[in-house]
Amino acid sequence: MTSESRPAPSWAGDVGLGVQAWVGESPPTPDPGPPARARSGQGGRGRARARQAGQGRRGAPRPADQAASGPPADPESVARTILLNALTGQARSRKELSDKLVAKDVPEDIATRLLDRFAELGLIDDQAFAHAWVESRQRTKGLAPRALAQELRRKGIDGDEAKSALEQIDDDDQRLAARALVDKKLRTLRNVDRATATRRLAGLLARKGYSSGLAFSVVREALGQRDDEDAAEELGPDDR
Repeated sequence: MTSESRPAPSWAGDVGLGVQAWVGESPPTPDPGPPARARSGQGGRGRARARQAGQGRRGAPRPADQAASGPPADPESVARTILLNALTGQARSRKELSDKLVAKDVPEDIATRLLDRFAELGLIDDQAFAHAWVESRQRTKGLAPRALAQELRRKGIDGDEAKSALEQIDDDDQRLAARALVDKKLRTLRNVDRATATRRLAGLLARKGYSSGLAFSVVREALGQRDDEDAAEELGPDDR
């Protein structure tokens, strides 16, 4: 059979089922649905008998359908599903995934075995996660390494893995990110005196994890540029 004529696998288009196939678990076969209904005449008589039987037992609780409920869920299958669902659409640290399993009362030995297996397959990679997290949070939130290190610790990433991820942010990156934060905030402080503006801007950078030295340096630079622009506007084009 050529590649053009080979039918697509049953999990094609479904990320969760695709990963299941990757880790060696056979994806579930589609439910064929209920059997075709019998001839209308027989179906009508069957429904009539069911109504009569129901009238004779009106008010009595219906027994649980033991066959429909099926056997008890396998804890390892449940845990695997929890992990696959958590990883669909985004990477997570091992600690985040472990916490999810604990919250679902998954036995520790099963959780450890599955987490180790997912790590072997590359589905859990704390080093790659840390690098991606630092890059994203520094770019979108302007966080300094100190704040990023705290976030990584909360996600269970510390030591050499965190250090390696944080080293991708150099001094120039920090200064540019801090200046972007100050410039954005400064637009809302046009009518605020210099001392108040300095305090608010420095406080903003401190909350983002920047050192006081860098914070005050960037704030002074931004306020000095604003003062120069305001003075130029007051002079007008003929006085320049």
